[in-house]
Formats: sequence, structure tokens, C-alpha cells
Amino acid sequence: ETFSGHEECHEQKKARKRNSKETAIALEKLLPKRCQVLGLVTPGIVVTPMGSSSNQPQEIEEGEAGFALLFPKIDGVKIHTFHFSKDLKNRVFDESKFAEAGLKNNPDLRVVLLFGYNSWKSGATRFLHQIVNPLNEKSIILAGGQVESFTSLTSENNNAQPGDACGVVGLAFSGPQIQSATVLLDQDVADERTAEAAMQRLKAANIPERNTIGFMFACVGRGYRHYKTKRNMEADAFRKFFPNVPLFGFFGHGEIGCDRIVTGNFVLRECNDIKDDLLHGYTTVMTLIHLGSTKANQA
Repeated sequence: ETFSGHEECHEQKKARKRNSKETAIALEKLLPKRCQVLGLVTPGIVVTPMGSSSNQPQEIEEGEAGFALLFPKIDGVKIHTFHFSKDLKNRVFDESKFAEAGLKNNPDLRVVLLFGYNSWKSGATRFLHQIVNPLNEKSIILAGGQVESFTSLTSENNNAQPGDACGVVGLAFSGPQIQSATVLLDQDVADERTAEAAMQRLKAANIPERNTIGFMFACVGRGYRHYKTKRNMEADAFRKFFPNVPLFGFFGHGEIGCDRIVTGNFVLRECNDIKDDLLHGYTTVMTLIHLGSTKANQA
């Protein structure tokens, strides 16, 4: 209620963009200034309600909804935000910016969540490829999707960005104790049996479930429309195999990810110049990120 505003129903769409910026600013004022904040606007969300991690995750595809996911400071884990905006003057992306963002020359980099925005703009897909392709050469987990816009990175740093610019924002997870795995549910996954088969592949990675978060990045064309009016299919399939792992994510306009399940001792396979196809449509990407089990966490 604090952030929903009091506009009439016919005014809500008109006010959404303004309200999302106001929400971002209000939330940032509640948090310590040292916090890094990344806010996204999407057509739908996936959220595990507050309380217990064993609560049933929900796919919310209609109405106005939102959630905040806060990461505490964890010994041995570094999480930082990054933002690459398309330079209208230069067609070639300056890869030195990867090093500034901790995405290059970082041996502890384990997971990168990427979110493209304003994907409808000319050159947006090409720019996304310029970001994704160099990262695809590394032995790291990549996952994410296309969002409508981003509202904070933090908001005071975002005000200079033109509203019609396109780019990529994201989170980078670094630390030797981090483990991760991801699977892709393609267009052919259209019933409960095949959805659960994908979750079995994810389960086979043997990621520890304590101190682990699940992420679901799905196409806006999936959900109950894709599963013939049966709602919450993929979130329910995830909970069946991971009953104590909270699940978060969104419905967007394109997905980033692939199957990166490895064998044996769970050492992510070397790429050997073979690149995965990471950009998809009408799919769902499911990802697990384990943040380690330190003595402090176990206490």
C-alpha cells in the first residue's frame, strides 16, 4: 500500500513508469547508502512469499505486483551490479568495461545474471550479443532475460540515461564457495511431465540446497497460456524437487541461458571454443545459486 499509489484503474498504466521510479527512490532511502540497488520492471513476476523458504512459489502474471530480494554481506562472496548502455556513436563495444565491472580477469567469477532493457530498439539485440558472447567463452553460469525497463541502479545514477536508450544491467556473483547450475525449458516443454524432467536435470547437479536461491526467467508467452490454462506449472515443478529453496524471477520478452549441468564432481566444463546458444524466445531458464556454507551461516 505504501507504494501502490491511489490512481484510478484507467490511470494505472499511465502512472506505472512514474510510480516505478518513485518506488525505487523511496526504497533506496530505506536502505543504507552503501547498498547497491538494481530495480527491474517486467510484465509478470515469480516470487516466494515472505516467511519460510518452503512457502509455495507463485507465478503472478496479472495485476500489479512486485518484490524485493536483499542479499546480506556474506564472507567469501562478492555481489555487485553493472550497467552497459549502448553508445550511439560507437558500434563496437569497449570490452575494457568488462574489467571495470569485475567480469574480466576475475578468477572467482562464478555467476552472471544479465537483463537487457528496451530490446525493441534498433541495435539492441546486436548490443546484447556483444555483451553475452565474450562471457559465453568463460566457464561461468549465465542466466537472465529481457525486461521492460530498469528503474534503479541506483536511481540517482540512472537519471542521466535517456529513456529510449537500450542496454544491459546485471548482477555478478564472485567467490570460490559459490556453486550454480542452470537448465533451459524449451518450447517443447508444455506439460507437467516434461517440466518435471527439466527439474530432474537441475536436481542432478547436486547443488547444496542450504543457502541457495532459485531464479526463474520465463517468456511472457508461457505461464498458464502455454500450459493450457493450468497455472503455476513451472514454479510447482521446481518446488516438487526443491521444497526448501525459495524461487524468484519474472516473465519477460526473451530469455538468456542454457543447460549447464555438469558431471561428477561439479566442475563447470571448459568451453573449448564451443559456445552455447544463450538467447531464446518462448522458453524458461531455471537457475540455482548456492552462496556457500560458512560456519557463520551454519550457526
